[in-house]
This record gives sequence, C-alpha cells and structure tokens, in this order.
Amino acid sequence: MNINDKFDLGAFEASSFSKQKEIASRIDEQLQTVGFLIVSNHGIESEKINNIWSVLIKFFDSNQNYKNKVKAPFKGYPYGYLVSESETLAKSKGEFTPPDLKESFNGGPLYIPEGISSDALEFCYLPTIWPNIDNFRKSWEDYYCEMENLSERLMSVFAIALKLPSKYFDSYIDKPISALRALNYPPINKSILPNQLRAGAHTDYGSLTILLPMDQVEGLQIKDLKGNWIDVPYIKNSFIINIGDLMALWTNDRWTSTLHRVIPRNKDFSRRTLVFFHQPNWDAKINCLESCKGEGIKHLEVVSGPYLMEKFKSTT
Repeated sequence: MNINDKFDLGAFEASSFSKQKEIASRIDEQLQTVGFLIVSNHGIESEKINNIWSVLIKFFDSNQNYKNKVKAPFKGYPYGYLVSESETLAKSKGEFTPPDLKESFNGGPLYIPEGISSDALEFCYLPTIWPNIDNFRKSWEDYYCEMENLSERLMSVFAIALKLPSKYFDSYIDKPISALRALNYPPINKSILPNQLRAGAHTDYGSLTILLPMDQVEGLQIKDLKGNWIDVPYIKNSFIINIGDLMALWTNDRWTSTLHRVIPRNKDFSRRTLVFFHQPNWDAKINCLESCKGEGIKHLEVVSGPYLMEKFKSTT
C-alpha cells in the first residue's frame, strides 16, 4: 500500500477474518511509514454529504458580518465560527509562524454523557453556536453521526491490524469527545507573509482524522520519513484518513502521526474541506499497547481530554 492506493472498507468488512487479517497487515505496514490512508466504499450516503456541503457553501459565501454573528465568543472557545488568521496550527509543534489563512466553522459532541467532569463541560462540551440557515444544524448533525460510525469501524480495522480483538478500543471510545470542523481557505488577495500557509505544519491530536475535500483544489501535503513534502491526492468519493498523536502513543510510535500542512497553491481559488477529529473519551488513559512495547516504552501515559485541550489552546 502507498498513499495513492485505496482501502476498500466495504470489501474488508465483507471478507472472512483470515482475509481481514491479511489486508490489515498491509495497513499496518503503511501506517508505519506514512500515517495516511485513502478509504473508499465507505457506505456514507451521498445525500448526507451533499446536504452538508449545500449549507456550508451558503454559510461561507455569506458576508463577514453574518458569519461574525456565530463567532466563537472568546479566545479559546472551541466551537462556532473562527475568522481567518485567528489560529496558528504550527504553534502546536512549537513553531511560531504567521497565522493560518483559513476560516472555519466548528462543532462538538452532540450530547453530554452522565458523570462528565467540570473540565470537560467547560471545554469540549460547550455549546455549538449555530447559524440561522435552513437545515444547517440537521445536515451537520447527520454528517457528524456518520463520521462517528465510520470512526468506530476504522478503529476496529486498526485493532485487527495491531493483532488485537476487533472490539479492543470500544471502551475507550464509547463517549468520544470528537469535533467536526468545516474549513474554508478563501482566495488569497493579500501579500503572504514569510512562512505563512493556509494551514501550518502540524499533527492531529486524537486517534484518527477523517478528511473530505469538496473539490480538487490542491494544497494538502504530508512529510515523509525522509523529510520530503508529498502531495496528498484527491480521489473522488473517498475519505482521507490520518492517524493522530494518541494513536501514535498507543502504538509506541510504531504508527506515524504524520506532519501535514496546506500550502497556498492555487491562490485564486477557495479550498473547502470537512474534517472530523475522532478523540477518545475525555478520561481515556492512553498507554503503550502490550504488543507495541518492543525494546521499551517511549511515552508516559496521556489522558485524552486534557491532552486535546492543551494542544487546542496552544494554537489560538
């Protein structure tokens, strides 16, 4: 497998367990070198994808005053609208670059489970601020639910790839604190500052990320093990999957949480993407898997929610 190969999820799920193990071993090999997959035959209804794009186009094409009505109310508030150049993703890796040339709309979990800590309630369970656009919230929540389900299916694939029971991760993700983010990289009609990108080089923070580009506008790149930046292809009707920091911690860096960025290519065109950040339960303790310890454990235990909160707040 390489970054251009497609992983047929539907065929995998319909296969015998022995065949699943064979396919999963190839996924394991790929995630050791580049933490990205292209997933096809995923079963997500095209109507739900079309519905969310329809309302997002209306939102991002609205004037700035309208979008500002649903702006995050204070710095560090995770949901609602974030204006362009309000975030610097490279700061999460300790790099201080000019702010990113993108705007976004963000939403969190759809319900609050019982027994959640006050820290969680004051961060990842804060209310999403909804725009007054017909069917916006319904379309958003329909798509969010599809992404939660797809994430669970992929985590099962990952478990098999790591020679674990297929449901191994279930207890870590039964109350996930995942977020959905709609990104708009508008046309650039200003002078770009040195080292300024549409999205600075960063890794994602959670278990896995599901990215859906709206069109073929280029710009997403990943850094390979040799330090080269490689373009991520656009493949119609497919999702781009990458693993995040917590999966790298779980696997003792066997799998790569790959550095990626969005460069200002095709500056005259908008680039629009939907990104679902799958994050284990707030209080999930992430430790090296027994099968990945090898010659020694490389990382201390991390708790999912506080790790996410620290990383997010470092970028604003």
